[in-house]
Amino acid sequence: MERYSRITNKNQREIVLLKARPCAWGKCRFCDYIDDNSQDTEAMISLNREILSRVTGEFGVLEVINSGSCFELPSETLEDIRRVIREKQIHRLFFEAHWMYRKHLQKMREYMGIPITFKIGVETFNRDFRENYLNKHADFQSAEEVRRYFESPCLMVGIRGQTKEMIDEDIRLLKKYFPLGTINVFTDNSTDVKRDQELVDWFMEKYAWLLNDPAVEVLYERTDFGVGD
Repeated sequence: MERYSRITNKNQREIVLLKARPCAWGKCRFCDYIDDNSQDTEAMISLNREILSRVTGEFGVLEVINSGSCFELPSETLEDIRRVIREKQIHRLFFEAHWMYRKHLQKMREYMGIPITFKIGVETFNRDFRENYLNKHADFQSAEEVRRYFESPCLMVGIRGQTKEMIDEDIRLLKKYFPLGTINVFTDNSTDVKRDQELVDWFMEKYAWLLNDPAVEVLYERTDFGVGD
């Protein structure tokens, strides 16, 4: 499992994949990423400290991800992140959080003391597909509502049951309301959610221009950020 990488194309930054407590929701239908968690606090703190020791501050920007939300990291790890921010002169932090934590984002910003770009796993703005099939437990009504709290939605494309029209609308809303975004092309995993290769091929052709959009990162493989397995 690779847990440190450098992103050197769009939005240059260092990225670390840390261990945290189990995702507070943990019931998204498509996700088996939540297996990378722990209840052993001391082991998590030690591992995370070792990973964070690799941060150099080269870009002044750090992204921290884990198998859920940043709020599930041990408090000691959050303090270690804050220490690294000071020591390595980090001026911007990327975190991810579930919709359920939206009222806590400002407290985290104040705690870290630097601007934070908060990502959120939206998957799709189509409420029916998001809630009734993907089981996201993110019951917002509109992209505008998400934007009140988060700067960077993560969308997912290429899922069997999605339509071209749904993806078109998701891209439109991403570009209209958000300064940044990530698009994950779905890859089959241990869940019963399956990839629609025809839809993936259509997306990669129609939206090839996104590969050159500095505000959008398209992840064709789960490890495209250089972390994970």
